[in-house]
Formats: sequence, structure tokens, C-alpha cells
Amino acid sequence: METENLYYATGKRKSAIARTWLKPGEGTITINNRTLDDYFPIESAKIVLNQPLTLTNTVGSYDINVKVKGGGISGQVGAIRHGITKH
Repeated sequence: METENLYYATGKRKSAIARTWLKPGEGTITINNRTLDDYFPIESAKIVLNQPLTLTNTVGSYDINVKVKGGGISGQVGAIRHGITKH
């Protein structure tokens, strides 16, 4: 895996831990080897997850790969958002 322009951070919330990798791309978000829509079918979860990208006007600018474990939906979404904001 190319490490140039690849950014890694860990986000935590409640008992969920998310390892996030960002690289310049087309805006593809993959969580535990599944698409965002497949992993989080709830629209509010997708909105919360995309908040840091919306705030910085970078929606569609980065491909995001996430490995998340522990917690429930809310904790996992919060941990992923926290990991994205650390970049």
C-alpha cells in the first residue's frame, strides 16, 4: 500500500474503536470491507459520519477506509467521525 498521501488516525467513543485511513480519491467510504450504505443503512448515521467532511468542504475528495469494532451503531459512528476529524 502506498504511504504517500495516506493519513491514519484512531477514533474512540464509548466502547467503539475505529482505525481510519484517508487518501485523496473520489469519496468512497468503506467500513469493515463493506460500503457505507451497506454498513449503516440509517440515514442519520451517514449524516453524522460525513459532518467533518461537510464542514471542511471536502466531501468527495478523499477515499476513506475504516476498521471499527465494539460498541453499537451510535458509538461506532462517533468513533469513525472522531478518527476522520484527527486528519
